[in-house]
Amino acid sequence: MNIHRHLLTRIALVALVCLLAIAAFVLYQSHCVVKQSTAQMAESLGKQLELQLLLINAGLGRTNPFPDFEPWKQSGNQPGICLSYTPADGSLPRSLCNGSKLSQATWPTFFETGYQQIFNPGLPAIRPIALNGSVYGSLTITPSAELEIAEAWHTMLNLMTLSSVTVFAVCLLVYWSISRVLKPVKTIVAGIKEMESGHLDCRLPAFELKEWQHIAVAINQLANSQQQLLNERQKLVLKLINIQEDERRYLARELHDEFGQCLAAINAVVASIKQTALQQCPALVAETDHINRITTHMLENVHDLQGHLRPAEFEELGLAASLNSLVAGWNARSGDKTRLQLDISGDCSSLAEVQAMTLFRITQECLTNIAKHATASNVSISLIISVESAILTVTDNGVAKTLPFADSTGIGLLGIRERVTALQGRLQLAIANPHGLIVEVRLPLAANIEHTA
Repeated sequence: MNIHRHLLTRIALVALVCLLAIAAFVLYQSHCVVKQSTAQMAESLGKQLELQLLLINAGLGRTNPFPDFEPWKQSGNQPGICLSYTPADGSLPRSLCNGSKLSQATWPTFFETGYQQIFNPGLPAIRPIALNGSVYGSLTITPSAELEIAEAWHTMLNLMTLSSVTVFAVCLLVYWSISRVLKPVKTIVAGIKEMESGHLDCRLPAFELKEWQHIAVAINQLANSQQQLLNERQKLVLKLINIQEDERRYLARELHDEFGQCLAAINAVVASIKQTALQQCPALVAETDHINRITTHMLENVHDLQGHLRPAEFEELGLAASLNSLVAGWNARSGDKTRLQLDISGDCSSLAEVQAMTLFRITQECLTNIAKHATASNVSISLIISVESAILTVTDNGVAKTLPFADSTGIGLLGIRERVTALQGRLQLAIANPHGLIVEVRLPLAANIEHTA
């Protein structure tokens, strides 16, 4: 959930709860004011009537009969108040109402129903009229329930309007404040994505708020440690690759110098034995031919193994000749099943030895994977060497239709990735149209990569 929406929703809910509580308190206070005003009015008017009785009993005389409500009526009291005087002797009561009934209700029906059920407006205030210990009657003041509801609704409406404007203003202020405070989040997310894509040299800037500063420092420190680990890993992998190539060179040399020479010597001895057998013991000729076939087969296997470990063309003629020989060998072995095409653009001699050997080994691994898994009929190998980089692209029309191969349990792709990463390069995989796999390896030539003997 968006943090703006989350906080604004919480603020609106809290404001609504507070508004309901305030509205209930205001309505209760309004009702209490009406009750208190009615009681005060009953007390004031009761004292006036008792004064009228006192004057009458004193013989001062009055022109108006008792009770005289005319002074109260002329005093301009609030409308909607009804007075009623009930004599104690049971004679007819006298009443007077100030104001008229509202012609039309301006409040909702639900508000009126709820207000009546909770507060029961229009309750009368009764005060006895007594003088010298004698009760002459009782005064009843009844406020207008409609006027009380109208006043409560007017107060409620003003409160709702003011609260709505206040909440809206607060929400705008909170939204603006949160947007400003969370502005660095986009920068942090973009920086993390850059680091995730492999650009560990990306660093977050210093932010204004301390909390974001702490986060940026922590992320930058993590990136520094990851960059250091990656650099150490690249150095280690590069050293392992160099050690592996040295071992392969040593094994290839030993196969050539020891096994190859020994097998060649055996063939020479067998040829001599065969010549002697032809003259002295013809029965041994078949045995010498059998030994010759075995040694010849062993020589072929040693030669193939030697080429796999360290192609002779690579040592003498370089990468271009080695790739041409590799493609020619695959075409010869596959017959018409798979046709390989090689296109080299640029000067292969500008590559460092470790870079050239890496491109050759990656090509070997790609062709091995194609032979094992792709079932492809056409394979295109492109090597473009420029001043800044070397780009190797191997494309086949095999059965691959979807990525990823990251979940593969094989070590071929992992080995390619490790070799490319060790040389600060980049490996990309894509699906060819309509099917097949595209492997692109880009090695920077500007990188200072030294061969470790």
